[in-house]
Amino acid sequence: MKELAVVVIHANSPQAKGRIERLFRTFQDRVIKEMRLRNICTMEEANRFLEWYLARFNKKFQIVAAKQGDWHRPVSKEVDLDSALSIKTERFLRNDFTIAHDGRLFQILDHVRARTLMVEERTDGSFRISHKGKILSYREIQRKATSASKQERLPLPRKKPPIPAADHPWRKFKFSKRTFGRPEVQVQS
Repeated sequence: MKELAVVVIHANSPQAKGRIERLFRTFQDRVIKEMRLRNICTMEEANRFLEWYLARFNKKFQIVAAKQGDWHRPVSKEVDLDSALSIKTERFLRNDFTIAHDGRLFQILDHVRARTLMVEERTDGSFRISHKGKILSYREIQRKATSASKQERLPLPRKKPPIPAADHPWRKFKFSKRTFGRPEVQVQS
C-alpha cells in the first residue's frame, strides 16, 4: 500500500469497535427475530427480506459525509499495480543460493550478494523473486541435495550408563528400617 501512497487507518478506538459490535449484534439478534415474525423459511425469501431491511437500516443509521465528491485519485503510469497489490514476503537466502517459500524450495540462478530476497505472490497466481527491485531468475527444485556421507551414516549405539565402583560412597550408605532415612534423635533423660 505504500507504493500507492495509501495510509491504512486502523479503527483501534473503543467508539469504532462499538459501532461494528452493535452492527453484528443487530444482525445476530434483531434480523433473526424479524425474519421469524415474517415466517421466512427459504433462502430466496431471506434475500428479498435483506434487500428491504438493509435499505431501511442504512437510511436510519447512515451519516452524511462532510464533503461530497469523488476522492479517488488516478493511478500514475509509473505504478505497477500487479506488483503493488501482490503479497510480498521476505525470505532469507541460504548459503547454497536457495530459498524456501510455502513448503517449496527454489534455486536462485543469478549471482546475488544479499541476505534477504523478496517473494511477490501476484494476483494471477504467479510469483517473482527480486532483490532491490531487480527480478531474479530461479527454478523450483524438488528436494534439497544431501551429501552421500549423511545418507550412509548409521545411528550410533546407545551408551549404557556408567556403573559406580564398589567403593563408591553411595554404595556404603544404608537406611535403617526405623528411621526411613532420617537421622535418629537421641533424647537424654
